[in-house]
Amino acid sequence: MTRVAHDGPLIIGGGLAGLSAALEAGPRKVLLVTPAPLLEACSSAWAQGGIAAAVAPGDDAALHAADTAAAGAGLVETEAARSLTADGRETVEWLAGLGAPFDREAGGGFAVSLEAAHSRARVARVGGDGAGRAILSALVAAVRASPQVEVWEDGRLRGLIRDGSGRVRGAVIERAGRRIEVLASAVVLATGGAGGLYARTTTPSALLGEGMAAAFEAGAEILDPEFVQFHPTAIDVGLDPMPLATEALRGEGARLIDGEERFLLGEAADADLQPRDVVARAVHAARADGRGAFLDARAAVGERFPEEFPAVFAACMRAGLDPRESPIPVAAAAHYHMGGIAAGPDGRTSLPGLFAVGECAATGVHGANRLASNSLLEAAAFGRRTGRAAAGETAASGPILSPADQPDLSPMQLAALRAAMSDHVGVVRDAAGLGRALDLIAALERDAPGALPLVAARLIAEAALARRESRGGHYRRDFPERDAVARHTRLGAPAPLAATG
Repeated sequence: MTRVAHDGPLIIGGGLAGLSAALEAGPRKVLLVTPAPLLEACSSAWAQGGIAAAVAPGDDAALHAADTAAAGAGLVETEAARSLTADGRETVEWLAGLGAPFDREAGGGFAVSLEAAHSRARVARVGGDGAGRAILSALVAAVRASPQVEVWEDGRLRGLIRDGSGRVRGAVIERAGRRIEVLASAVVLATGGAGGLYARTTTPSALLGEGMAAAFEAGAEILDPEFVQFHPTAIDVGLDPMPLATEALRGEGARLIDGEERFLLGEAADADLQPRDVVARAVHAARADGRGAFLDARAAVGERFPEEFPAVFAACMRAGLDPRESPIPVAAAAHYHMGGIAAGPDGRTSLPGLFAVGECAATGVHGANRLASNSLLEAAAFGRRTGRAAAGETAASGPILSPADQPDLSPMQLAALRAAMSDHVGVVRDAAGLGRALDLIAALERDAPGALPLVAARLIAEAALARRESRGGHYRRDFPERDAVARHTRLGAPAPLAATG
């Protein structure tokens, strides 16, 4: 196996979190590794709604933090939420300074939209529903122009390298079938979420929770892996991944209806702007009952669709559906992983030398249910903090411990896993279904022991089985009540490694 020594941070992941960290890590040299070309296969590029931040008159960071805590169902860490929302305006202005073309009001201020569970309109948007790709494009241009950043656009994480003290010293990266040990002063995991573990997902299917799994195998603490957010309005037109109908449509007045055009959540004007877990369960129930679920934007948006929501309009038209004339068939689909590698606002994890940021991290700002559009803010704001913190790390020396080779799942094995996760570890869970999912994971482990997607899926399913209550994005049919006291799930168990010197 080839070994490379890099004098600076190794950042794994090319979404908004990884790119923000890379840009802020200067003047240290940065090696940025992604499994696909920048702008591909990362959730940031697909985000539609925008960035939640207190940038409008009448809003402030304290109100934003309070809304974040309310959505998180008792598990939001107060100081982390305050840090995040306090960074809101500065982060949006930093992104705008890099060239992100935020929509503006006539007076020059940021145009903002209302999304579910926000008490104010505070989602700064780009092109109506094109925020993620437009923002990420600006950062990609900045990274490509930066002499401090070297980019590998064909590298996949295969495991973390440690030393005898437990410090993370680097990572094993696979490029073109060849494995390379990359030693670095710090490793930043910005590997994204775990939506690809589900057959019904709005995220790139390549996101299989492998960063979380590799960190767990190295001994890092994992926080609340059972909390997966399911977006209630994934467009159900037979595509994998499923296109997303942004929540901003409901902010504009679009309504959720069944096949007989009855409201799913009641007639009140704001009934469809409840927290995502509530809306997702209503959509799931309507489909399970055979009534169907549809998003009706004919009156609320109508002829303005192509200009105001071009991404959703294009997705519908490609499927032969004109949303100006027909309701959009929708389903609840895996959308965001609130759990992950336990990390602080500066990305520090329980392992020295290892940082985590973005969706693979659990910083405590999302709790049990992410507030809409907080994830892009977290990726950029905490990405910047993480880049600066990682740049301050110095390289260690001495013998290293390399991870064991991890097998891959076959396409058939992965398809079986994804189906089991959607069917049994999805919107509505119970002990019987979770047991069936774990039985399938165990069977797959016999053929592919240590495969990182299986490690990630087991973390989610076992934590879901152990949480015998319903809270936020985790709903147990057999334990529908919420416990009086909110508690986190904390997991961590290092795997044995072999010294390689």
